[in-house]
Amino acid sequence: MSAFDAIVVGQRVLNAESEALSQLSESLGDSFVRAVETLFDAKGRVVCTGIGKSGHVARKIAATLASTGSPAMFVHAAEASHGDLGMIGQGDVVLALSKSGEARELSDSLAYAKRFAIPLIAITAMADSQLGRAADILLLLPDAPEATAEVNAPTTSTTLQMALGDALAVALLERRGFTASDFRVFHPGGKLGAMLRTVGDLMHDHDELPLTREAAPMSEALLMMSEKRFGAVGVVAPDGTLSGLITDGDLRRHMDGLMSHTAGEVMTRAPLTIAPGALAAEALKVMNDRRVTVLFVVDQKRPVGILHVHDLLRAGVI
Repeated sequence: MSAFDAIVVGQRVLNAESEALSQLSESLGDSFVRAVETLFDAKGRVVCTGIGKSGHVARKIAATLASTGSPAMFVHAAEASHGDLGMIGQGDVVLALSKSGEARELSDSLAYAKRFAIPLIAITAMADSQLGRAADILLLLPDAPEATAEVNAPTTSTTLQMALGDALAVALLERRGFTASDFRVFHPGGKLGAMLRTVGDLMHDHDELPLTREAAPMSEALLMMSEKRFGAVGVVAPDGTLSGLITDGDLRRHMDGLMSHTAGEVMTRAPLTIAPGALAAEALKVMNDRRVTVLFVVDQKRPVGILHVHDLLRAGVI
């Protein structure tokens, strides 16, 4: 197959799946709202189940829900019939996936949910299927062809299932008022965890702070800059608030007669600052947008820390 042919095939698949996703978006209605509210009201966990490719999608949906503040787990439909049904209890909600809705491996899970009055949300393309009829809430997939029409392999259908799972997770996340700070608790490691750490986690504070007085001679300010090695010194007003900042640029602008000035005369007033509760990702954006390498961290206008771009680099944010 030529490169041109491969691109054509790829575009055909993506266009087919994109069209199906648009149909799914337009079809969302009251059942989606009821599904979100049922998941929100659950006292236990969201138990995601399925078989085959739908099972793989169900496992991913469970992971997404769990990482966004909704206790969730995956139960393999076949294993459920051999003891894992005991993992499903009162207060849980079952989210079952099957394109045809006729996967026989789901039968025991459906019967179990009915027997113990456990809410059942179904994601299927067939409303009149075993799964569709058993569901308390039916999320119906549009009648869209698979991208591999000749062999009918799960492609478009699994994309729709995945997207609908994401839609449920995000709607539930916003329904809960889940914040980036909450998200950080579940993602302490890796690049994502680093981006979600706060400035207060990474900043230098206390004795590491390069600070001087407005009335201090520049000889004292330069000594502080050299000692702390951040390439900057904060200038503090008599009331303890941060009134200015001296950087290498300020030194160059006042090179003539520099040592005859005070820190207050050389400083740049109203410097760029950030709060200790801000995310590291936010600090990185500020640094990139304003082309600075250091930020003073203030609380009620008082300096409590300093953050250097190297701190973000060491933490894995960059």
